[in-house]
Amino acid sequence: QVQLVESGGELVQAGGSLRLSCAVSGRTMNNIIMGWFRQAPGEERELVARLGYSTYYTDSVKGRFTISRDIAKNTLYLQMNNLNPEDTAVYYCAADLSRDPSGRWVPSFWGQGIQVTVSS
Repeated sequence: QVQLVESGGELVQAGGSLRLSCAVSGRTMNNIIMGWFRQAPGEERELVARLGYSTYYTDSVKGRFTISRDIAKNTLYLQMNNLNPEDTAVYYCAADLSRDPSGRWVPSFWGQGIQVTVSS
């Protein structure tokens, strides 16, 4: 069973930085597609960044967020710079992404989510 445990979320001021970590157990990351999603209140969950098929970022975070992984530690990261209040959301680590018939990327495994709050 794959388990994903996120850490690093907290309250930060606009313009600040955070690094989210996702510790993966039960499977190695080096041959599966990994990603970070987020869900703001009243909004749908959206794919923020993806790594392993090609590197993808949603438009609103391009140039500010960087997804990476440490294979030796089996850990996924999301470095978030120049944060703004619109980045406030629960962030979810996701593993083993694949495309559904509609073309959306859907993971097989989810983390429990971690809150990121950006104050103005």
